[in-house]
Amino acid sequence: MTQAGQPATGQPTAGLLVVDKPAGWTSHDVVARGRRLARTRRVGHAGTLDPMATGVLVLGVNQGTKLLTFLVGSDKTYTATVRLGQTTITDDAEGEVTATHDASGVTDEAIDAAVRDLTGDIQQVPSAVSAIKIKGVRSYARVRSGEQVDLPARPVTVHRFDVGDRRRTSVAGQAVVDLDVEVEVSSGTYVRALARDLGAALGVGGHLTALRRTRVGGFGLDRAVPLTELEALVEADEPLPLVPLAEAAAAHLPVREVDADEADHLRHGRRLRSRTDGAARVAAVGPGGDLVAVIDESGPTVRTHVVLPAALPAS
Repeated sequence: MTQAGQPATGQPTAGLLVVDKPAGWTSHDVVARGRRLARTRRVGHAGTLDPMATGVLVLGVNQGTKLLTFLVGSDKTYTATVRLGQTTITDDAEGEVTATHDASGVTDEAIDAAVRDLTGDIQQVPSAVSAIKIKGVRSYARVRSGEQVDLPARPVTVHRFDVGDRRRTSVAGQAVVDLDVEVEVSSGTYVRALARDLGAALGVGGHLTALRRTRVGGFGLDRAVPLTELEALVEADEPLPLVPLAEAAAAHLPVREVDADEADHLRHGRRLRSRTDGAARVAAVGPGGDLVAVIDESGPTVRTHVVLPAALPAS
C-alpha cells in the first residue's frame, strides 16, 4: 500500500524534502524553488534559516505540510564560527560593524567560563533583526526602517556548546579571535545571539561569520540534498527523494500502530481509547505502514491533531 498522495507508480508526491540550503538564499527562496521542483503550491518549511546560513532546511510537500508544525519545535544542531572583537547590527557578518575591540587579551580560560555560563537553561534576548513579529510587523523590518527594537528575553536551552579550533588573528589591524563552535539548542534559540552574548560577556563584542545547520530533529545532513542535485533529478524525470509521511512522523514522534478498524475510527472522528503511557503527540501508523494521524493520547480518549486521508490502492 502506498501513502496517501502517491500515484500508483510508487513515486511519492507527499512527504518531507530535506534540503541542504545554499548561502545567499532565503528560506522563502528555497520554498519557491521547491514548489517549482515538486510541481505544487503546497510547500512550506519547518524553521527559517538566515540567508547567510547553509544546511538542513526541511520542506513539507502536499500532505507533508501538515507535519511541519510538529517539526518546528524540534531541537537543532549547528556548526558556526564566532568572531570575538567586533559587533555588528545584525549579530552576523551580513550587518554593518558597529564596534571593534582589541581581543588580544581574551584568554582561553575566560572563553571557556563564558561558554559554560551560556550552556543549559538560559534567558536569551533574540536578535533585533529576527523574524519575530511585533504588532504584526517583523522585527527585522522595523530595524531596517530605522526603528529601535527591544525584544524581551525568553527561556531557551543550550544543550551543548562546544568550542573547537581557536584562531587569533587581526582584521584591519585589530586583534580578533575566531572560534569554531558546535551547538545543540532548543527551538527558538538564536545562534547569532549566542555569539553576541559571548562577546558581550568577554567585553569585546562578538558576531557570527559562518553558520551551518547540521540537524533538525531526526534529520541530519546525511538526508539533506543540495538544490542543484534536486534540479538535476527533475530534469532527468526522476522522483524527488521525499521522506514518506509515516517515516517522517516516526523520526520525531513516538509511534502507535493501529489496526484497520482503529484507523477507520480515527479518520471518521469516532472515539478511541488512549494507551496508559500515551503522549501528547503520537504518530498513528496503520497496518499498511501509512500515516493515519498525529494524535494526542494524554487524556483517557484520543484526540487528533491532524488526520491524513486513506491511502490510494495500488493498481
